[in-house]
Amino acid sequence: MSVELPLWRALAGYRVLTMLYAVGLFATAYDRFPRPWIAVAYYCVLCVWTLATLPRVANAASCTKRFLAVDLALAVTGILLTPLADTQARIADDGPTLPSIWTAGSVLAFALKGGWRWAALASTPVAVANLIERGSPARDTVHNVILVWVASIAIGYVVEVARASERTLARALEIEAATRERERLARDIHDGVLQVLAMVQRRGAVLGGEAAELGRLAGEQEVALRTLVSGGLVPVSRVSQDVADGAVVRMVDDEADEDGAERDRSGPVDLRSLLARWAGSRVSLAEPGAPVLLPSGVAREMAAAVGAALDNVRRHAGEDARAWILVEDEPECVLVTVRDDGPGIPEGRLAQAEGEGRLGVAQSIKGRLRDIGGTAELVSVPGQGTEVELKVPRNPKKTKAESR
Repeated sequence: MSVELPLWRALAGYRVLTMLYAVGLFATAYDRFPRPWIAVAYYCVLCVWTLATLPRVANAASCTKRFLAVDLALAVTGILLTPLADTQARIADDGPTLPSIWTAGSVLAFALKGGWRWAALASTPVAVANLIERGSPARDTVHNVILVWVASIAIGYVVEVARASERTLARALEIEAATRERERLARDIHDGVLQVLAMVQRRGAVLGGEAAELGRLAGEQEVALRTLVSGGLVPVSRVSQDVADGAVVRMVDDEADEDGAERDRSGPVDLRSLLARWAGSRVSLAEPGAPVLLPSGVAREMAAAVGAALDNVRRHAGEDARAWILVEDEPECVLVTVRDDGPGIPEGRLAQAEGEGRLGVAQSIKGRLRDIGGTAELVSVPGQGTEVELKVPRNPKKTKAESR
């Protein structure tokens, strides 16, 4: 049940009770009114309106802006009609207005619908009408006006806090339900799919040939699946194997990732989920336990640079080379390091490649990081592998301005 529902029910009850109270006050002082027919006509409209609009104050969806405007206009009209129906002596003696405390229900409806700002807005015309009805800013009138103003704003603020708490609770329940479902799926997958993939990997390594390739692919999928069920990260690729002409063909389908990136384009993205695609039997991913949030464009470019670095590892160090990805989430920047155990890059080879028009490192890695305000450093020692360090600051625009 919504935390607001009891408040709306209380408001409906308040409107009915205060309507009866206002009518009762008039009935006890009927003979003191010089023009009672004005008050009678107003109370007839007030009673019909209050009872007919009870469904309107059942919830926030039913309480429309048009209803609120008419409701407030009815309250203000009753205040302004009071001098026409009652005597100036009773008004000067702090006599009640025609709607009396029913007016507060109209203001409270604004508070429940839109929070404290709407309450402050609705209290203003009520305050002005009371001052006009009294003819002068008497102490009692000012006191009542300020009381209604403060009370309505306070209730509106409480409603906003209640709504925020309800959203937080709903989100926590969603996370708890998702966690339980993931744990259940993890148990089922561990008992079935992961064991089968591990067996295929072992048997493929023993049989050799095409079976060894199938075993290697099964091992990669086992690692990716373990990452998914343990950390909740979305694997980037779906790998399928087709056997054609006696050869194993590996096809990578990135449609799911493109759709996910499109969905996340408007907000921050967890860099870990974009880097999870590269984890496999020969690529190890070490990451923080908490999300590494970056603007979506920055995160995608960083992930693309990591992919380019791994492509270089496969192309120059061979398919059997191992690589490690380390993600570090620091207060001022995000640092991603890609290291391999290949033969390294001979001195001067990168400059020679740029001269030959091969701009993989210069554009795909360094260029990408430069465009998002980051830096890319490459350290390679012949015979000891290569290390690529990608760094992007938390405030890329500031970094670019400082570099100028």
